Amino acid sequence: MAPETQPSIPKDAMKTIQLILKPGKEKPIKGRHPWVFSGAIDRIDDSFETGDLVSVFSAQKEFLGTGYLNPRSQIAVRMLSFEEGPINEKFFEQRIEHALGLRSRFIPPDTNACRLIHSEGDFLPGLIVDRYADYLVVQFQTAGIDRWRETILSILEARAGCRGIFEKDDSEMRGWEGLEKRVGRLVGEEPPDYVEIKEYGIPFIVDIHAGQKTGFFLDQRENRKLVSSHANGKRVLNTFAYTGGFSVYAARSGASRVVSVETSERALNTCRANFELNGLIEKNEKGDPPRFEFVKEDVFEYLRKTTEEFDLIVLDPPAFAKSQDHVMQASRGYKDLNLWAMKRLSRGGLLYTSSCSSYVNPDLFQKIVFAAAKDARRDVQILAKTSHAPDHPINVFHPEGEYLKGLLCLVG
Repeated sequence: MAPETQPSIPKDAMKTIQLILKPGKEKPIKGRHPWVFSGAIDRIDDSFETGDLVSVFSAQKEFLGTGYLNPRSQIAVRMLSFEEGPINEKFFEQRIEHALGLRSRFIPPDTNACRLIHSEGDFLPGLIVDRYADYLVVQFQTAGIDRWRETILSILEARAGCRGIFEKDDSEMRGWEGLEKRVGRLVGEEPPDYVEIKEYGIPFIVDIHAGQKTGFFLDQRENRKLVSSHANGKRVLNTFAYTGGFSVYAARSGASRVVSVETSERALNTCRANFELNGLIEKNEKGDPPRFEFVKEDVFEYLRKTTEEFDLIVLDPPAFAKSQDHVMQASRGYKDLNLWAMKRLSRGGLLYTSSCSSYVNPDLFQKIVFAAAKDARRDVQILAKTSHAPDHPINVFHPEGEYLKGLLCLVG
């Protein structure tokens, strides 16, 4: 293979090379699936480099579309377009404007934090852009989209309206793509350590610089609202609480007690600060058990040793399966987690359980919860199935993009 160096040619003048698929491998691309796997490729023009644009052809030389290439990745090509036409600044302007227009239609009132661009879900594979009030946080997750960073930043600065753009490219995916991790200001002002946002009018502070992902789990917004609608008067346990999204919603909705369990001290301190920001921290001069408790502990250990009973438990763990090879191990972890949560629920209690592992599909996840209910010897009814908030759209041709799945269950 040719050396994988990054060219310095102007973005609009990038060469497009030809890539020919093996016989019979064109069907997914004709079905507008945005990924071409390395095993489907028959041959590529010489002198290609990582990030180059490629015109994809069937074995019969039928044009199928244009994408960008990374020969070191199992997903060798990520498709940008299935139509004839140049990939240039105008192309990216149209895609970004479409994404921004979608958010203007579906972001709820009194909310100034959302995902503006959701990779394949917005037909821009590898690009993530999140808004936190006046600041944008971007991730260029793949070598091909990273080649267009200056063009994309220019469009965002002109179209999205912001005081600054911050890059949070510290994920493992950058390494898999042969890219260095990068974190820092790109455009405009440096965001403060903590940015205050509003979600359905509820204020939160977001740790952009050191928080997980881009700082806040925006994809769970509608699920936080759903769960909070059942929290009034309930004893609530929020596991993997992070900075307290579900916890604050429940407390504001009248929960009689909220316990937030999180292993990261920094995140737990931010969780406590979000309670203070919402005026929820109360002085307790009588020595009664606190209404709101913040516990720094491993969730599995906490569930096994606590004797407290709860009326509503939230399970929002990180992804247990980082690859297909980890699915079996992850399934055991999810089952154990749900089993112990069911044991800590009161009769008729509610369990909101979710998984953000894309390799654990909704059908498998429901089977895992079934197995946990069976072992816990509890009757369980599914009241609602949940997914991403609308600002995390799913490309119908790319089912792999549906990574978040949740179940709201009544545990009898």
